[in-house]
Amino acid sequence: MNSTVRIVDSYEEALAKNIVIVCLAFIINFINGMLVVTFFSNTMFSRDSRYILYIHLVINDMLVICVTVILYVLSYASPLVNVSWCCILVVLSSITFMITPLNLAGMAIERFIAICKPLHHSQICTPQRTYIFICLLWTLGAIRCLADIIILLLTQPISFFRSFVPCYILYVFPSKAHQEHTTASQVIYMSLVWIILIYTYCRVLFTARKAVSKGSANKAQSTILLHGVQLLLCMLSYITPFMYIIITPVFPQHRANIGFCIYLFTIIMPRLLSPLIYGIRDQKFIKQMKEYFTCKVINVKIVPSKL
Repeated sequence: MNSTVRIVDSYEEALAKNIVIVCLAFIINFINGMLVVTFFSNTMFSRDSRYILYIHLVINDMLVICVTVILYVLSYASPLVNVSWCCILVVLSSITFMITPLNLAGMAIERFIAICKPLHHSQICTPQRTYIFICLLWTLGAIRCLADIIILLLTQPISFFRSFVPCYILYVFPSKAHQEHTTASQVIYMSLVWIILIYTYCRVLFTARKAVSKGSANKAQSTILLHGVQLLLCMLSYITPFMYIIITPVFPQHRANIGFCIYLFTIIMPRLLSPLIYGIRDQKFIKQMKEYFTCKVINVKIVPSKL
């Protein structure tokens, strides 16, 4: 798809698309960066597993955006990239992209325990166990990508790593064994995540109907539902090649624009949901953000006046 885009796009179109992608990535990461600063500005958040999981999702989304934007810009600026460097970028993007749905599942489980088993929440969802869970996510991602690299070493000669190819996963991992391994792991991970989300949502829904005070239960219910929407958007990227194959024959003259829109709406835009789900809806978090950055602005204005 990237190869086709380079052929069809004119210089002006390519420049405009890259500027849009880079600007959107900068805006999203700037907002997410404010959320990260807010999290570390108050130790109260670092003692709550809910906020720890959330800020990990935000940081992971920032990495996803950085790596995918680099790959997108490279597809125009340097069509052929050294396989070794490309392999690093592709592996990093694969790990961070896989962590997103698993992190969403962990956040749904935490909300389920908080609403359905409130007496056990403080014992189960401790900060230490949350950090162990986060380490487990990265371990799972690393193991999967390590298997991909082992398959690549067994199926390709050493000279392949010194060659130059378009920096796209199908060129870096061309073997059928890798494709089968990737498909199987994606099906297993995504099925597990969907089962967790559906189960936790239904349990929280039943609890909300029975609860006398339904405020927190209803909020948890809507939060898990938003996780499902975010997960659905993330899953669109898995069917991106099929979407491209199906749509482009209908509009062959717009294939470059179709590829751009698919990348924009399946990779970049879903990362806007993370600050909306917690950063803006959570009153405690948004209050701390306003207080922290308001104080920073006031201090910047006061210091020059003293000088």
